[in-house]
Amino acid sequence: MSDRALRTALPFVMLGLTVFVWDLAVLWFAIPPYVLPAPGVVAATLVNDAPLLLQSLLVTLTITFQGFLLAAVGGIALAIVFNQWRVADYALYPYAVILQVTPVVAIAPLLLIYLPQPLAVLACAWIVAFFPVLANTTLGLNSVDRNLLALFQLYKASRWQILLRLKLPAALPEILAGLRIAGGLSLIGAVVAEIAAGSAGAGSGLAYRIAESGYRLNISRMFAALLLLSLAGVAIFFVLSALSHALLHRWHESAVRQER
Repeated sequence: MSDRALRTALPFVMLGLTVFVWDLAVLWFAIPPYVLPAPGVVAATLVNDAPLLLQSLLVTLTITFQGFLLAAVGGIALAIVFNQWRVADYALYPYAVILQVTPVVAIAPLLLIYLPQPLAVLACAWIVAFFPVLANTTLGLNSVDRNLLALFQLYKASRWQILLRLKLPAALPEILAGLRIAGGLSLIGAVVAEIAAGSAGAGSGLAYRIAESGYRLNISRMFAALLLLSLAGVAIFFVLSALSHALLHRWHESAVRQER
């Protein structure tokens, strides 16, 4: 078996073993469904509650996509501002760091007080996804080869020509890495805010369904909703990874090496 085939097959083998051990443990120890439902019970709940769960998933994914889009546009734009005007970098970057290191689980209840619930959830998704895009893009723009930069300056290229034709293309791998991180974090931010909203009796997203199911001891629905969230996170990661590969595989070593 080739290395690529083995790398593809092993995750599914581990998944099958995990489900088998899970099902066997539930049967062997006679664990009640309200403590740990069997995989078959979770699958049945996923089918029976599909309309409700899929509608909630759509709400969560909408917030996730909006937060990711705001983080991507805002992070890249602000990184360009930092790269072009050092005063803005010195003045604003510390506040971006403060925003990143403050736990979103502590910010979410405060946002729910001052903002409408959908806007508060969106703000949480944006907060956690914003800094990776900003930091990675700033790093990429500031890490341009000095010899190429000197060559552009030798030929009297303007500041914007250097940015558009040298810095942004050279920083593309770092930008895409930041976007891959931000994709998963925007989902996490939306989930945290939805759980906080759910504890306050509001919300309709998938995380709210998890909190609601916990209050009602509907553990099988909790597992089904958690499974959908995990699949959504995996899908986001693979979509962004595919985008990164499509943009880099013809020229950047990190993507070329994976094809060998």
